[in-house]
Amino acid sequence: MAKKKKQECPSIPGWLVSFGDLMSLLLTFFILLYSMSTVSVEKFYQSIRGITEAFGGRSMTKEDRSLIKNKIELKFDKMHPKIKKKERLLKELNEIKQMLQKAGIEAEVIEHGNRFILRVNSDKIFPPGSATPTREAMAYFLTLCKKLRDSGFKIEIIGYTDNTPIRSKRFKNNWELAAYRAINILRHFIQCGYDPRFLSAAGRAEYDPIAPNDTPQGRAKNRRVEFHIIVDRI
Repeated sequence: MAKKKKQECPSIPGWLVSFGDLMSLLLTFFILLYSMSTVSVEKFYQSIRGITEAFGGRSMTKEDRSLIKNKIELKFDKMHPKIKKKERLLKELNEIKQMLQKAGIEAEVIEHGNRFILRVNSDKIFPPGSATPTREAMAYFLTLCKKLRDSGFKIEIIGYTDNTPIRSKRFKNNWELAAYRAINILRHFIQCGYDPRFLSAAGRAEYDPIAPNDTPQGRAKNRRVEFHIIVDRI
């Protein structure tokens, strides 16, 4: 019988092959991270200049703008229309907010993703248990409508309440009260000339609070109307 040839080297364990592959991948990964961490000032400058000019900003040269010594002031005299519209919308919403606050009505403007939210406390907008806005409050909403009706923005008008059960012959619950408040404001927007295709109304009652309902202050914050202006249609 022929004698078996003795192996020159012992075979490598299977786990060691996988471990070696893992170490190679990790090494490659960290080399890639290191290469990305080295920023070229010249390339960064070229990128900023290209973005600025693409959005309508004036051309910049190394002589009048130095990345190393000075901060770059980007002036967008011919800014992209989308950015201009968003800035104009934010300005108009803040004007409405200040107008409401001067009248003693709590209001705030919130930017959330692709929408701007004008949140208005409803205590001085609607009489208790009523869905009809006061004349003074309606004047502010009509001002908002006139500012936005030519923009083509989609607007969602949402009514909210606290968790106190309503006692009213007209409204069976807070759902109905919140919904009718939003609908009545929507009707005024249509009368103002806003395109009905871009309007919607909803009532959320007490089911989306922004403050705890266990204190008078918290319940007062939850009684509100929100105007969600969606800007992704620009």
